[in-house]
Amino acid sequence: MSKKILIVEDEFVVANDLRLILRQAGYRVTGIATSVEEADELLMKHKPDLVILDIRLEGDQSGIDLARKLRADNIAFVYLSAYATQPILEEAKTTDPYGFLVKPFREQDLLITLDIAWYRHTNSLESKLRQEEYLQKQLAAISNETSDAPRKLLKVARAIQSFIPFDLITSGIRPLDAEQLGDAGYLRIGFDEYQFVGEKELMTITGLHKNELSVIIGNSHTDSKAGVYGNEPATKKTTKTSLQRIMLDHFQLKSYLVFPVTLGYGLSVHYFFYSRQARIYTKDHIGLLGRLKTCLEELAEKTIYYGTESAVAISRPVSTNKIPDEVMSHAGFKSIIGSHHLLLAALDLAAQVAPYSTSVLLLGESGTGKERVAQSIHSLSPRRKGPFIKVNCAAIPATLIESELFGHEKGAFTGAIEKRKGKFELADGGTIFLDEIGELPLALQVKLLRVLQEREIEYVGGSSPVKVNVRIVTATYRNLEKEVADGNFRLDLYYRLNVFPITLPPLRERKTDIEALSLFFANKFCRAFNKPFHGIAASMMEELYAYHWPGNIRELENVLEQSVVLNDGKSALQLARKLSLTTSKLAVNTSVNTLEEMKDIHRETEKEYITSILRKTKGRIRGINGAAELLNIKPTTLESKMAKLNIRKQDFTNAGEKS
Repeated sequence: MSKKILIVEDEFVVANDLRLILRQAGYRVTGIATSVEEADELLMKHKPDLVILDIRLEGDQSGIDLARKLRADNIAFVYLSAYATQPILEEAKTTDPYGFLVKPFREQDLLITLDIAWYRHTNSLESKLRQEEYLQKQLAAISNETSDAPRKLLKVARAIQSFIPFDLITSGIRPLDAEQLGDAGYLRIGFDEYQFVGEKELMTITGLHKNELSVIIGNSHTDSKAGVYGNEPATKKTTKTSLQRIMLDHFQLKSYLVFPVTLGYGLSVHYFFYSRQARIYTKDHIGLLGRLKTCLEELAEKTIYYGTESAVAISRPVSTNKIPDEVMSHAGFKSIIGSHHLLLAALDLAAQVAPYSTSVLLLGESGTGKERVAQSIHSLSPRRKGPFIKVNCAAIPATLIESELFGHEKGAFTGAIEKRKGKFELADGGTIFLDEIGELPLALQVKLLRVLQEREIEYVGGSSPVKVNVRIVTATYRNLEKEVADGNFRLDLYYRLNVFPITLPPLRERKTDIEALSLFFANKFCRAFNKPFHGIAASMMEELYAYHWPGNIRELENVLEQSVVLNDGKSALQLARKLSLTTSKLAVNTSVNTLEEMKDIHRETEKEYITSILRKTKGRIRGINGAAELLNIKPTTLESKMAKLNIRKQDFTNAGEKS
């Protein structure tokens, strides 16, 4: 059965061309609208499978306004615009479109974009249905357990976290009992770590006495319907402190969602989801809970809410005195350290998409841990026993990258003395990670698109395609929307890769993780260099917190390595260099804007590091306690680096001393 398409375009010539192309391609055009109002009427008459949507339309409303309605109704749409500037792309991106075409367009580009849009739409629907079905089974299993309410809530929290993000989840019976708060709650302190919060814990955290809490409970509003709230308590009818306001203020939360489940006899159980991010909850979250309502009702009916003294003990936050091995990394996310809500939100998405073969695009600045997340996605997937192949697209010369990715036949070019498999074929049955995908030449982007569409490759110098079963995870520090607008990245490839984007936050936006990361790296390097660890000096930790980290986690790791190398093993770690040296290079900027800027910083940091080691060894490069040994690299490698960085050994060597 042919797919139905609605065209929303106010230019008659363009709209008519679209209609002719689509009909010839086998699509059924349900109508042409020139405004949002006309589109609404046609949507009511014939619900289309896809909508081609111009951004600028007749009337007061734009195509972006209509796109929000289409997204709410779960109808796939593709933008068509003559104005593909970065601001328009950024605004359009907020509606999560299924594709974007720029006028004038080629017929082939139109049809490919529609194919991609339909693929993404059906893939996301099927994935969503499977995930929700599994969640319902989990809730049913929890409901049938004989454990108490706090334990059940903990299991509900773990099951629902990737569907409805939260930093604090609470649940309790309504109406409230002013004499005793029966709500149970869990504060998220790690990827799979939760801290129990009951009446006793809440009084300890807030400093409230029993009678004060009773007054607050009496002032609290009981929602009769599901609702989403920003940084305000549920009721605006009173200025008195409510239970919701206490939660928001003391846990530094900015928004919450409440979902009541009726039990009968005038009783109900209310589920609260709180977040440190403003405006994170939407009608989609309420819709999901609505579809889970039967499960939640059954769970509530089978659960007896009573005192919380018997609650299970949950892992505590990372200690400043030591880092136990079990909290070094999150389950399934090897060596990924931290509990900031932005990091946890990214890991939630990674865990959610891992079981499927969906393409994943990892976004974020250099040094934020994209490769580690890619490795974790592979490890959590059914492909975990298959290969994980890494390719840095920026590190391979343009003349060699095609052969590197797709392989070559013997004699395909000068130096091809034998047939060689490419990275895609080596990754068959597993995952290929294409780092810095934004650096891929345009000619190779076309061939990568074919791999995504046809699941086949062709050797350089070959004549027959080779089928491959590979999951593709890509990463870039570049703004791909800007690259598309500038003509440096193919639009069709962008939307094919951008099926499931995950953005990793820079270190400056998750500074609460600096201490845990610093302690981890300090322990790691002390063990590697066989030095005792006496902690990190308070002055050093203050500077680490104050710095803006343009090189992110990678730069922090380098700083800790330098500090351990230069530490005498008898005292707490001190900074090996002044972080402000790099800061001054960037003036008031909070991020590195160009690749060259990052390279300049890296060169200066590396030069300063090597210089400090040579000064310590008095220019000695080889042998025991030589600079090469301290740096854990080959002497020839060190000499090569010194030549590139214009470091002269004689500036550090005493007269007559040989290396």
